[in-house]
Amino acid sequence: MKTLYIVRHAKSSWEYEDIKDIDRPLKKRGINDAYLMSSVLQKKIASPDIFISSCANRALHTAVIFSYTFNYPLANLKISKSLYSFSDGYLIKTVKALDDGFNSAIIFSHDHGISSFVNKFGSKKLNHFPTCGVIGIQFDTNHWKNIKSGQTLFTEFPKQYR
Repeated sequence: MKTLYIVRHAKSSWEYEDIKDIDRPLKKRGINDAYLMSSVLQKKIASPDIFISSCANRALHTAVIFSYTFNYPLANLKISKSLYSFSDGYLIKTVKALDDGFNSAIIFSHDHGISSFVNKFGSKKLNHFPTCGVIGIQFDTNHWKNIKSGQTLFTEFPKQYR
């Protein structure tokens, strides 16, 4: 079995006009939601074997907060330029390229790609994946490259806990 956890980055700020999209920081609410949801997840699951984040500031900051909560070494956090995409293609490639030595992985990325991935590979369809939402999907395979249809284990969203 392989288990994938996907986290959409927390709420980002649009306060700064002169910065690129990739550099947008988290809002205070986003930071609070990341601590909230990482705590919720930490009580629900064992620490994933690998943490991988989009290189976008908002996703990376979310991943750092989750890493802190899970006591995951920041030096081991993988940063992927290709996850800074709003297509599920890069998410699929990232998951299918995971080392089979990892039985679980957590990926921090962006919607629309997350929603497309979840609707393609999960058993529960979603119209929209909210910021700092977390989903767990389990695949009945020993090889990440062979993932097909998985079983959605749970979805958790910040508004459930506010």
